Amino acid sequence: MATIGLLHPGEMGAAIGAALTGAGHEVLWASAGRSAATARRAAEAGLVDVGDVAAVLARAAVTFSIVPPHAALDTAAAARGYAGTWVDANAVSPATARAVAASVPRSVDGGIVGPPPRRPDTTRLYVSGAGAAEIAALFVGTPLEAVDLGADDPTAASALKMAYAAWTKGSAALLLATRELAQRLGVGAALDAEWARSQPDLARRLDAARAAAEAKGWRWIGEMEEIARTFADAGLPPGFHRAAADVYRSDA
Repeated sequence: MATIGLLHPGEMGAAIGAALTGAGHEVLWASAGRSAATARRAAEAGLVDVGDVAAVLARAAVTFSIVPPHAALDTAAAARGYAGTWVDANAVSPATARAVAASVPRSVDGGIVGPPPRRPDTTRLYVSGAGAAEIAALFVGTPLEAVDLGADDPTAASALKMAYAAWTKGSAALLLATRELAQRLGVGAALDAEWARSQPDLARRLDAARAAAEAKGWRWIGEMEEIARTFADAGLPPGFHRAAADVYRSDA
């Protein structure tokens, strides 16, 4: 069993930490500067508090970075020279993933699809690059399915995450903006009635988009910006996801 570091255990990170502790791994975290809510999540997940990030990095053979997209680079920069394997499991563009990899000698790219993994068949951790197979093996028998995309493209996991979220969270932003447009034009009730007749699933999707934006929209601003960068780097129009970032910014 491995000694694993986890920076920093939010809702998703704590659930992944719980999956690892459930498999018998020792999972370390650093309470310095973190909130009481974070400490409670970490304790419930069975994580071991070693005080600060330096202590985590000194002991852990593998360290997971699971932070909001805008914090991925700074978190990796703080671990510059780390001797273990750094797993950047953040919603960032391939370009940002390459910049993260430049900060640490050994890194594995990761991308999470799905909710916090509390039961099987809900959540995947895609990993890519040298060492991805070893990271995937940590999760055998846990509620989190780890999928090794191979070593040929070291940023394939981030690329897949960007493509996936471009639709899921991007379409949610479009739905929110569309309903707001109708409301401002005075036809909100009429649009709701037409949707009920011709697009009956949209009311449920709109409610889900609203709830998700209220709870996590502040995190998705940076994610939409990373997706926009991914589109631009691939020679595709980035404007839609820049606008999606503005939608989530207005709801933040």
